[in-house]
Amino acid sequence: MREAEAATEVAPDLSVVIPFFEEDGAVEALCRELLGVLDGLGRSFEIIAVDDGSRDRTFEQLCIEQAREPRIRVLRLRRNFGQTAALAAGFAEVRGRVVATMDGDLQNDPASLKSLLEKLDEGFDVVSGWRRDRQDAAASRVLPSWIANWIISRATGLHLHDYGCGLKVYRVEIVRELKLYGEMHRFLPAIAADLGARVGELPVLHRPRTVGRSKYGLSRTLRVVLDLLTVKFLSDFSTRPMQVFGLLGLLASTLGFGLLGWLGFERIVLGVPLGDRPIVLLAMVLVLSGVQFVTFGLLGEMLARTWHESQGKQIYSIRERRG
Repeated sequence: MREAEAATEVAPDLSVVIPFFEEDGAVEALCRELLGVLDGLGRSFEIIAVDDGSRDRTFEQLCIEQAREPRIRVLRLRRNFGQTAALAAGFAEVRGRVVATMDGDLQNDPASLKSLLEKLDEGFDVVSGWRRDRQDAAASRVLPSWIANWIISRATGLHLHDYGCGLKVYRVEIVRELKLYGEMHRFLPAIAADLGARVGELPVLHRPRTVGRSKYGLSRTLRVVLDLLTVKFLSDFSTRPMQVFGLLGLLASTLGFGLLGWLGFERIVLGVPLGDRPIVLLAMVLVLSGVQFVTFGLLGEMLARTWHESQGKQIYSIRERRG
């Protein structure tokens, strides 16, 4: 009982999770600026910095900052698992009642945390930042992001301007229920909304990149679309997959029987030979293989989710901890 009370007493109000990947030039400045902002909030806090397998001096820089400030805790992953895994590792370590996330590249302004937390106190469970005046290249970053946000909003039913913004705040009970893998970090507000969370959005400051280089590009667009299909399926049909598979089966069967009926009519009534018509085999192969591939893909996603949730299998591996 005393141990539980002691744990409650030392638990901070706010946990800030920051994934880093080869951002050694930004670590010191970010930690100093963030600590100044958090000290001004009047809340107890902890910072959980996750080094996602960086090959530069990011981990060494984080350790230096941790030695200066015990409220910083550092996790080092064994290799680069990706931002989703880095966030999952940080979420597993949080102790605060409220959890905030931000990027480690200095483009997110830590001062925006104050307004996000105030918005959360209005009764929201999740508040997502909106980089309304985004300081990135229009052709390679802003336009693809706008298209992706439009598609995600229409597909999930949760209309946000900026799913990709790293600045977000959550109530810890929502974070505890999130099951993450793949590239799911960009869909966190939609996943939380599917759990019944009340999601809000607030404009935040965004700054141009001054150190390092962007790790994102157009190559991730396809992965975003595929993960969106997964999120949509798991959100709408994970407990009633027959509505998907049954519809596909019905359409395939209707098409197949219709084609067979027409070919049968040609053969029996019109006397048209079918043995030398490759279209017959091609139609059958396309219908069967299409249905099988879609079905196996969706079943595979369901099996992956079941595996991660029921077996407790993590999508990351921590090399060491500091603090």
